[in-house]
Amino acid sequence: LGGKKGAYHLVHPLDHVNLSQSTNDVYPTALKVAAIRMVLSLAEAIARLQGAFQEKETAFAHVLKLGRTEMQDAVPVTLGQEFGAFAEAVARDRWRLFKVEERLRQVNLGGTAIGTGLNAEREYIYAAIDELQEITGLGIARAENMVDVTQNADVFAEVSGLIKAAAVNLAKIAADLRLLSSGPGGGIAEIALPQMQAGSTIMPGKVNPVIPEMVTQVALQTISFDQAITLAAASGQLELNAFLPLVAFNLLSALRLLTNAVTTFRTHCVEGIRANEEACLYWLEKSLSLVTALVPYIGYEKAAELSRKAEEEKKTVREVAMESGLLKAEELEHILSTVELTRPGIAGARKLKRKRAENRT
Repeated sequence: LGGKKGAYHLVHPLDHVNLSQSTNDVYPTALKVAAIRMVLSLAEAIARLQGAFQEKETAFAHVLKLGRTEMQDAVPVTLGQEFGAFAEAVARDRWRLFKVEERLRQVNLGGTAIGTGLNAEREYIYAAIDELQEITGLGIARAENMVDVTQNADVFAEVSGLIKAAAVNLAKIAADLRLLSSGPGGGIAEIALPQMQAGSTIMPGKVNPVIPEMVTQVALQTISFDQAITLAAASGQLELNAFLPLVAFNLLSALRLLTNAVTTFRTHCVEGIRANEEACLYWLEKSLSLVTALVPYIGYEKAAELSRKAEEEKKTVREVAMESGLLKAEELEHILSTVELTRPGIAGARKLKRKRAENRT
């Protein structure tokens, strides 16, 4: 414009640059735009992680293993079913993020100081929203009640809560993978994780599950971010929440950290997981829980007797059941098959009922 710095008669920072706007409407709007983009990135990363779990669900569908509840032996499950449960958990997180993104689209741009729009022409308010839509490519919309949106930060607490829910699921999955891969000689070792780095300076050959451990730490940090956001959102007074800088720092940090963690989890861990079918079968056959499937055929008391005998004689349930003669070998094999043990209903009932009916005729 031909002027010098400080020549405010040409362009004044308040009369011109700041015309029709306030930090109280521009700042939260900018935060929402950033959050939308990062929420979408996180949702995309989670979708890819879901796909990786689904691939493992298919690959491990035939691997029968011991289920565990409260760290004790339970009834059988397939390794594929466990990974399918992981896929469903993160799928819910993906859906939650997809829905909550709509909440962030309602902005108070043009509301100026407290949402009433004082000193902003109506034409400017609508033009500013239209321009923002054009620049960002997002479905930004003017909030119906701009006073409400200016003073209340609950939408950020809502978004943060859903991010925390995703972190909780990831922490649980990471813990499961660490436990299932424990060993390799003295643990469960039903799966093998990709080896990322040497795990000890004193124990040669030791490899630690560093990627799941990283995911756990990011999840814990995300939970702490949510606590800070919750307190900041609750600390506003009257027409404005003065603590949005804290909200912004923690929300965007949570989104960035979790997105990076999810991507690393998928590429450096989940995609390379291998099943140890030998270990899965070993723990399953060693457990007494298989006797549960025999109860509908021989009754609870006889099943309990088989369980006690197996424990006393250090034999498998399959072995003592065969020795007892309570069931034919063919019947026993069918009842204890992968398909029959891992679907609703009484294991083997359909086929055995049909076969016995044929024998009677």
